[in-house]
Amino acid sequence: MKIFVTRRIPEKGLDLLRKYHDIQVNPENRVLEKYEIIKGLKGMDGLVCLLTDTIDKEIIESESKLKMIANYAVGYNNIDVESATSQGIPVSNTPGVLTDATSEMAWALLFAVARRIVESDQFTRDGHFNGWDPMLLHGLDIKGKTLGVIGAGRIGTAFALKSKGFAMNVLYTDEERNQVLEEELQAEKVSLETLLQDSDFISIHVPLNDLTYHLIGEKEFQMMKKDAVLVNTSRGPVVDEQALIQVLKEKRIFGAGLDVYEHEPSVPDELINLDNVVLQPHSASATVNSRTDMAIMAAKNMIAGLKGEIPPNCVNPEIFDKK
Repeated sequence: MKIFVTRRIPEKGLDLLRKYHDIQVNPENRVLEKYEIIKGLKGMDGLVCLLTDTIDKEIIESESKLKMIANYAVGYNNIDVESATSQGIPVSNTPGVLTDATSEMAWALLFAVARRIVESDQFTRDGHFNGWDPMLLHGLDIKGKTLGVIGAGRIGTAFALKSKGFAMNVLYTDEERNQVLEEELQAEKVSLETLLQDSDFISIHVPLNDLTYHLIGEKEFQMMKKDAVLVNTSRGPVVDEQALIQVLKEKRIFGAGLDVYEHEPSVPDELINLDNVVLQPHSASATVNSRTDMAIMAAKNMIAGLKGEIPPNCVNPEIFDKK
């Protein structure tokens, strides 16, 4: 069968696909326009896409042969799963393999903001370091502080567990109780309001959906401590970006660490010009192992789907009940 890959992914994944099928890979390292995806899909049986690709109803229905969509990402809000389901097309994602990489990036951002690493690096590079100064670039202590985890799924759990060495008091919000966190860390499940009011460091680990869009906005920022740090490695629109910019400008929280943005790849100049925010280019999963494992998982999902089997990481398995 024939598979269209919207952008080059690590070679091990592509090699695995080539063992079973013919593949066509977008040769340019950029996000394709909608019409280009539709053109690339012509005559294809499978689509391997990225979180940067918006796969809407028009694209899904543009190719009658399409039998499988494999997303190279954990989140799949970029795909109209409902339309795919109505067409009987399985959709898969790549969970699990990037859990540690993403949770480690959240910690990297937390440390970078708390200890003003990026600001200090620039200060030194600009030649302003004239010797030890007792009042220079004061940051925040981490040990013994309260850590708030919004969303205690795979990544949120891995992130929270990494706090063990810092003897932190852990609060979390989630629809379900997390026995692992409660047993390992004596973590406490609380309301979002309580978490925001009591936490020194807050890290977001929720999917983007109707319930989480602008989950953190002006009202929520008003609840936070003045020296709180917010970290977001989930999805940009979970945070009201303009509200965040305003509280950072007014220094109503200590700072923020962001790997995602509300209107990616656009990053507002107002954010770029602030020194109390650390910015990453949506690279939380960018380790050699994680990105390679994601490619292999996406390939295995695709191969299974084209065989007519339920892909290992199918997000709409209900379509197989109808077959």
